[in-house]
Amino acid sequence: MKSFNIQSVDQTIKPAIQAKIDNLNKPKGSLGRLEDLALQICLIQQTLEPSLAHPCHLLLGGDHGIECEGVSVSPRCVTWQQMINFTHGGGGVNMFCRQHGFKLRIVDVGVDYDLTGIDGIIDRKIARGTKNFLYEAAMSEEEFDRAIQIGCDLVDECIAEGCRVLSIGEMGIANTSPSSIWMHLFTGIPLADCIGAGAGLDTPGIRHKYKVLSEAVRRFRGEPLSYFGGYEMVAAIGAMLKAAEKHLVILVDGFIMTACALAAIQLYPAAKDYMIFTHCGDESGHKRMLDAMGANALLHLGLRLGEGTGALCAFPIVDSAVRMMNEMNNFENANITKYF
Repeated sequence: MKSFNIQSVDQTIKPAIQAKIDNLNKPKGSLGRLEDLALQICLIQQTLEPSLAHPCHLLLGGDHGIECEGVSVSPRCVTWQQMINFTHGGGGVNMFCRQHGFKLRIVDVGVDYDLTGIDGIIDRKIARGTKNFLYEAAMSEEEFDRAIQIGCDLVDECIAEGCRVLSIGEMGIANTSPSSIWMHLFTGIPLADCIGAGAGLDTPGIRHKYKVLSEAVRRFRGEPLSYFGGYEMVAAIGAMLKAAEKHLVILVDGFIMTACALAAIQLYPAAKDYMIFTHCGDESGHKRMLDAMGANALLHLGLRLGEGTGALCAFPIVDSAVRMMNEMNNFENANITKYF
């Protein structure tokens, strides 16, 4: 795997940032989480005048060999059908990107369908889905490295356009399964507490999913990221690490992307400094995973769509924190007596 130069944010400027926040014409601390977000973003960008210029959203698609074991209520054909739907602007991700001014990149990293030549889909296909990790590694080390590089290259393209804030979403039927296993392996939380309904499994379906994933973990030998991961998930890890290296603000979406963030932090702990955890979804285990990471999500809207929709919904809150820093007056300029 390629190496990254990811450093913890430089704290030297922190007193100046905090002083500016405290001197805005408001009671000290009265804007709560917005003040925390403003501090984090200013530290990421090393400035008292932060920017969320040219927001970009990566929608990464890939299929999973484990899907054939009946661990998802949705068949894998939904992956390619939704990818094509996204090109027509008909998905939740399309609507939120339009609403909040994000440039959307729809990327085929490993969908089990020929999407070549379809306008609006970027072809970065490694293979037509991963292998079934119940019996063998989902991908080779070479494929893992390719997926990481794909994520890096996509972020470089965004940066070249002036991007300062990145969100990432996924489309991949059965990808809650590898996410649950990563959560279990990286946090030590019992596997049963990491497994949920995904796109809508009933109680017997969840029991079957647990049985399959338990057996896969029992048979596991090797590196968890490549053994269990999906191409779209590993590409997301690469994108997060490159974004952290380049000091972008990273908006982390729901259960799948939180698992990818967890994996990225396992590799480079300092990457967490650049991440804003945007929402806690209804997938069983998501709150436990956030707690294990010491992360406090901005929203809890009962979302479980994926696609990065939670991150996009949270963007106006992040934007408000930046506007607070750049547009609010301070006590001195407003001729208001500072009363604390």
